[in-house]
Amino acid sequence: MTDAAPPADGAPNGPPARSAPVRPAGAASAPAQVNWTKLFLGFGAMVISQFMAILDIQIVAASLPQIQAGVGASTDQVSWIQTAYLIPEVVMIPLSGYLSRLWGTQRLYLASCLGFIVMSVLTGLSSSIDMMILTRALQGFIGGAMIPTVFATAFTAFPPERRVTASVIMGLIVTLAPTVGPTLGGHLTEALSWRWLFFINVPTGLLVLFGVARWGDFDKGDPSLAKGFDWFGLIVMAIFLMSMQYVLEEGAKDDWFDDAGILWLTVVAVLGGVTFIWRQLTYKNPIVELRAFANRNFTVGVMMTAVSGASLFGGTFLLPQFLGRVRHYSASEVGTTMIVSGLSMFATGPLAGRLVRKMDPRAPMCIGFALAGFGMYMAHGVTKDWGFWEFAGVQACRGVGVMIAMIATQQITMSTLPPQMIKNASGLVNLSRNTGGAIGLALLATSITQQTALYYNDLTSKLTQGGAAAGMMAGLGERMTQLGVVDPSGAARKAIGGMLQQQATVLAFGDSFTVLAIGCFIAAGVSLLAAPVKNAPPPPSDAH
Repeated sequence: MTDAAPPADGAPNGPPARSAPVRPAGAASAPAQVNWTKLFLGFGAMVISQFMAILDIQIVAASLPQIQAGVGASTDQVSWIQTAYLIPEVVMIPLSGYLSRLWGTQRLYLASCLGFIVMSVLTGLSSSIDMMILTRALQGFIGGAMIPTVFATAFTAFPPERRVTASVIMGLIVTLAPTVGPTLGGHLTEALSWRWLFFINVPTGLLVLFGVARWGDFDKGDPSLAKGFDWFGLIVMAIFLMSMQYVLEEGAKDDWFDDAGILWLTVVAVLGGVTFIWRQLTYKNPIVELRAFANRNFTVGVMMTAVSGASLFGGTFLLPQFLGRVRHYSASEVGTTMIVSGLSMFATGPLAGRLVRKMDPRAPMCIGFALAGFGMYMAHGVTKDWGFWEFAGVQACRGVGVMIAMIATQQITMSTLPPQMIKNASGLVNLSRNTGGAIGLALLATSITQQTALYYNDLTSKLTQGGAAAGMMAGLGERMTQLGVVDPSGAARKAIGGMLQQQATVLAFGDSFTVLAIGCFIAAGVSLLAAPVKNAPPPPSDAH
């Protein structure tokens, strides 16, 4: 199946962002005239806010201790600053497709951006953890509409021959924001205060409001969709997605099903998910159009998007964790080391676009996942001495692979869908990326904890059985005595325990890098199951 003809490429409920009149049937092959200035300025403003919304997930990561002190939160409470943002966001992401068809892209985006700005200011002004959790939840819910709406606009407002370019721009945003977030957050907190992590959204948000209001009129809404709105489906969807997200976010640190709350929420998520799917398949006016999964390429693409999300967020999670726990790097040192990943993704974007244009997107998708897997596997033998240069190759290879795979996946996922399904489908694609990332992080966090304990016990038993423990204890005890330590034997035991713990942690991280690599290799094989995609004709040489 090929892409729809240009006149049908706009949103189903309004005219596309084209300045040309409707063409006669005999001129169907003539190129449509596009107001490129309006299109790129409007889309560019939306891309800025997409970056802002994704960045806000990660920007507070390096400054949680300062925020904790600023609002008087406990260690358990401070984690909710992140969780409160993510849980409501997953509800808005699939809902945004329906709202975009109801109100139109421009109105939805302006409302979402304005609400995001207001909640950012209130979050920055928070004086208690309760106020911050509430405003962060509203910030995530309202701002969640900005991310998938950009994705839908790229495939409805742009003509087929320019969609890959739009995909490259979105791919850069999706990959760079999580990479630079913690580093930018750390520097902002050091230079100003933690409150500026949220106040920084105000000037950029005002710029977005102006740009979208001036140039973002890409389609019109369909008010008739408000009749028969599926409130029951919305409630079930919220219960299902919020329960699932909470389990994925909090399960690892609560020992999963050993915790009664996690167990019951898992049951609620499963029952809610089954009910939600049934409702969307049987209701006359569904919130989410699940029939898109009847399209083979969309189904494969959603699966690959989840894997790319796990690879992107998983790699961004593992490396800072290793550098902080094993090498004891500061936030700025971690950011300097992570810069290689961002630079490699940025440099690969144009190359990825050309590859996807010139060949069947299945090939670059397979190549991209294979490269990302190879990059992850390079770190399977990580040691405690690895730093910037040792991880440079790992990051470069992974960054290049993730970018190529992501651009190709976007093209495969959306290119064979009918235009009227694109808005709803964009929410499902972004939801799969976030869910894949959440599942990846949960599995990696659990793997590190469990494998560290297993390796520690194994190393301890081998040291005892080999008879080397007594000699090491004696040597270290003598050294501690020379240093004037009050309890030399106790200090020696603590030192040996620390060395064993460090080595066990390093080995566990090696296993986690290997798990990510295996997942990418499997994805490389599965990507070939997609149906062939006919590329759009190359853009005219005079189109700028």
